[in-house]
Amino acid sequence: MIKRSIFLMMAMAFAVAASAQSSDSTDEELAKYRQMLADDNPADLIEAKGAELWKTQRGPKHATLEQCDLGQGAGVVKGAYIGLPRYFADTGHVQDIESRLVTCINTIQGIPVAEASKNPFAGNSDMQALVAYVAGQSKDQAIAVPMTHPQEKQAYEFGKQLFYYRAGPYDFSCATCHSQSGKRIRLQKLVNLTDPKESQASYGSWPAYRYSQGELRTLQHRIWDCMRQQRFPDLQYNSDAAIALTMFMAKNAEGGVYHAPGIKR
Repeated sequence: MIKRSIFLMMAMAFAVAASAQSSDSTDEELAKYRQMLADDNPADLIEAKGAELWKTQRGPKHATLEQCDLGQGAGVVKGAYIGLPRYFADTGHVQDIESRLVTCINTIQGIPVAEASKNPFAGNSDMQALVAYVAGQSKDQAIAVPMTHPQEKQAYEFGKQLFYYRAGPYDFSCATCHSQSGKRIRLQKLVNLTDPKESQASYGSWPAYRYSQGELRTLQHRIWDCMRQQRFPDLQYNSDAAIALTMFMAKNAEGGVYHAPGIKR
């Protein structure tokens, strides 16, 4: 798989160089590249690891996560990811997949929150694997985030404010890169997260395996990295801000077909 991946990456470099005269042809070649890589998506292995972790007894309570309520009822994983973030009465908060998994790991398995939240973005972390597993159970379903509870509406509005908030040494906001179609950084096309079609394609492909980094990245990790590139302070893991931005993206992508774990350059 590694040799094939290197070959494909080299082939893509030549293909892109040859077609760099036109942004349209570059996009076509990049699409072909991603399709070739998708045939051997390493995220499949990470998803399988997550499935095993879901059924493994862990923590002081020697329990599995099979009774975790992700919003569809205790133990129901099918279709759970595309309905998150959402409000949970037992915590009194809007939660995304990662914050909800931490809650379940703590309450069901007895593992302290600090331990469950430790190094979530580290390579091959248990959290990445669990997210990949849960996400994979929503493939080919329509993204449908609830917006009925007042806190869900507040989270969306907060996320919207954060998306347009300009600050930092570059006076950047999320919207600086992601509110207009056709923008790109080098060969990388920047998705317009205010456009429903582009939002659906983008949100529906996370979490994703990144070949350039050799790891699967969750959506929270991607948002954290965007903030880092803007030279903002580190985004706290599972913070209200991280969840609100996820809610904003998820709601803008509503109705799109979910197809993750995806694959990225």
